[in-house]
Amino acid sequence: MSWRMRVTRAFLWISVLGWGILVGGKLFDLRVLVGAWSLSPPESLSLLPYGARFPVDTGEYFFPSSVALLVCSFGVLISGWKTPSSYRLLLAIPALMLLVTLIFTVLWFWPRNAALWAVATGAPNAVQDRAEVVRMVRQWVAYDWLRVAVGAVGFVCSVRAISIPFPAKDNPSAPRGSAD
Repeated sequence: MSWRMRVTRAFLWISVLGWGILVGGKLFDLRVLVGAWSLSPPESLSLLPYGARFPVDTGEYFFPSSVALLVCSFGVLISGWKTPSSYRLLLAIPALMLLVTLIFTVLWFWPRNAALWAVATGAPNAVQDRAEVVRMVRQWVAYDWLRVAVGAVGFVCSVRAISIPFPAKDNPSAPRGSAD
């Protein structure tokens, strides 16, 4: 077994576990935490994480696990780069899914989180229109389900990649499992 194959498989195992933990955590977050604070906005926004009534920082869970998964996802892509293109695609999709999710989170969710937090704390610059707050919350929840779907794609591709035998290099004349 070549070193490249061992490194790729190790990164794949970590990625599968990481995706499972991240997607599972996101499902819990959506069903329990988001389910509580999005139930009847704007009143239920007092249950947003980080507040006195809900002293939880979900970022302490999602940010480090996402960064670790990002490193593993790109590690598996780099170490498995010399595999056939069909297998490499299975390695590339999870890295792409996570990168897209992180960019979307920073560019779309973080500003909405700040806007919803402003409503929850009664900040003077907060949105005052009840219908607009409800719309913001519903959109937030819908887009969060989109993040779960994107994560599920990354998870399924990682599971598929680890479930099939490690392919030989793109070079058809190279013996299977040969050292790099």
